[in-house]
Amino acid sequence: MTTADHLGADRLSAPGGEPVLVVDAARWVRPKVAIQAVVIGVDREGALPAVVAGDFDLLLTMAADAPRPWVSVASFSQVEALADAVRANPNAATIAAQLLRLTAKMPLADALTAESFAYSSLLGGAEFARWRAAAKIDDGPPTPAEPVTIAREGDRLTLTLDDPANHNAMTAAMRDALYEALANALDDPSRPEVLLRGAGKCFSTGGDLPEFGSARDLAEAHLVRTLHSCARAIDALGERGAVRLHGACVGSGIEVAAAAHHRIAAPDAWFQLPELGMGLIPGAGGTATVARAIGRHRTLWMLLLGKRVGAAQALEWGLVHKIEGGV
Repeated sequence: MTTADHLGADRLSAPGGEPVLVVDAARWVRPKVAIQAVVIGVDREGALPAVVAGDFDLLLTMAADAPRPWVSVASFSQVEALADAVRANPNAATIAAQLLRLTAKMPLADALTAESFAYSSLLGGAEFARWRAAAKIDDGPPTPAEPVTIAREGDRLTLTLDDPANHNAMTAAMRDALYEALANALDDPSRPEVLLRGAGKCFSTGGDLPEFGSARDLAEAHLVRTLHSCARAIDALGERGAVRLHGACVGSGIEVAAAAHHRIAAPDAWFQLPELGMGLIPGAGGTATVARAIGRHRTLWMLLLGKRVGAAQALEWGLVHKIEGGV
């Protein structure tokens, strides 16, 4: 489809019943009339045709080791899985694609604010409500009194997410403690280097599930989320900020970390953005931080599939800068 009238284009949307289009990447030309459908371009021959990347939300190719913005796939059975992911949560998928387009050229702070607006809207949506009603979530261990520990040696601060019994899940208490530590580092006239790491078997499994959907006032939740944005604070450290990643780095566990200017992964590190399956998008900065590291097309691939990305692929894509043993 290369042309459409305005009313005809309405059907190419989540409300219109066709939230996703799978098209031949070499032949597709985005219509001049705006459409909301998520557009997945496919290169079945592995020829890497010249395309206008802006015409697509996702680009798949059979070519190995394809450059950005392409995602290399071994089989096109993945195409249907991606399309099914859009159809399963069409509102969240559409908003994710729109947001990635909208914020690609925004300053990071503005992109984080836009993400938070969208995240709050989805918290009030039917797709998240459906997931929440079906989910069986047990309360985890209590959050320790000091969920983030701070150590200083000379001109270096080491901040440790220190709740290994709960896999360093990013509770509101941990987020606030981390933000406070980062804010103090930013205000410190000695300008220390800051290293962020996680205690235990993994860096962080992301947001604390028992807290999902617990906010009573979604407008206030947006204000708190942006006021205490750890991603914004880590980015503000510039070259002084580094993160060491190991084991699971899930959801906010990579969204916040991706804002660091130096990202070092252990060989066992893996990365995942699972929010779309909950009817949500990343809420800790991922559509801004991860997208700036690997590009919006590959970020959407991570969101739609919710699959793990290993350390080697993360290095190839630029999600991390190097791989080193140990934490």
